[in-house]
Amino acid sequence: MTRTTALRAMLAAAGMLGFASTAFADAAADGLAAATAKLATYREKPVFKAPGPAFDIKSCAAGKKQLSIPNASTNPFLKGIIDREIQVGKSIGLTVQEWQNQGQPSQWVQGVEYAIRNHFTVIDLISGIDPKTIAPQIEAAKKAGVRTMTSHFYDPSQPRTNLTSSDLPVSFNTIGKILADWATVNTKGAANVVIVKTDEVPPTGPLVDGIRSELAANCPNCKIVQEINVGITEWATKIQPSVQSAVLAHPEVNVVLPIYDSMSQFVVPALRLAGKTGKVKVATFNGTPFVLDDIRAGTVDMDIGESLDWIAYATIDGHMRDLCGLPQPAEINVPFYLFDKSNVADAGVPAGYDKGYGNAYVTGFRKLWKLEK
Repeated sequence: MTRTTALRAMLAAAGMLGFASTAFADAAADGLAAATAKLATYREKPVFKAPGPAFDIKSCAAGKKQLSIPNASTNPFLKGIIDREIQVGKSIGLTVQEWQNQGQPSQWVQGVEYAIRNHFTVIDLISGIDPKTIAPQIEAAKKAGVRTMTSHFYDPSQPRTNLTSSDLPVSFNTIGKILADWATVNTKGAANVVIVKTDEVPPTGPLVDGIRSELAANCPNCKIVQEINVGITEWATKIQPSVQSAVLAHPEVNVVLPIYDSMSQFVVPALRLAGKTGKVKVATFNGTPFVLDDIRAGTVDMDIGESLDWIAYATIDGHMRDLCGLPQPAEINVPFYLFDKSNVADAGVPAGYDKGYGNAYVTGFRKLWKLEK
């Protein structure tokens, strides 16, 4: 018996079912309206907001080198950010290099040691590497004059570590709430959800908490049927069979939320093999181009996009401010934008890293960095 069914039975015994039904229906309608209103914010084209005062970024970047270490080079989202960082770096005299790895902590250690030996200025741990897992190496880098920073990693609610010189967090909790509101609206307040997550990545906690809290606030008829936790290095082997088993075991499931969109490449075939394509909706987060292509193909329904190019600009902006001794932005300040079948064509065919978001950020950062008037 569900919580809702039990409540109805109790109230019926007390002769109050009619009143309770009306109140329950009102709560569901109010929640659906609230979720719809919140989603509208993220359907508007992103607007550039300066993360701080203007500064001469070329003076800060001259002769500097940044080693960007993703949690795994197989992640297309992170690979795309670093590719754009390399190009942005060239425009300001900053050398950016990727440390390629397969998601093994021992490889992250080797990356930090490489940065120390080769006199890099900055180590950027991108979206997934917990600094505490390589603390001795980060301390060694600090002694060698190499700053370690994180980007697109922590939620603002999470405490910072003293291992890093600076951090550029993202509101993962907000992302979770957007996913929950989308599930609410697109099932008319009757979502039965499977969440696919990676608990080893610290911001997963705030993101999933956002899903739970928003469903509780706005969708009394929604429920989370199952949460599937898969480690980063096991995505390719475990997501597909786990999701397939979940939707077959729970035929009421109508939404799957792979919280990081590179997971969806394994969710889509799971639904196809289970005969659930088109019957179970898929919504996710990041805006990786191949996932936007999947929206156009009809195998994914929604992706909360972030311009990977915008992330690259914002990351380098934050790191250079740290090097110059300027105040660090509280967040990475890259807006979220919802892509679905109504607007995914704006992202290009095939989709690109920075299409569909407008280009106000490029002009905005170049003026902020005193590269143009």
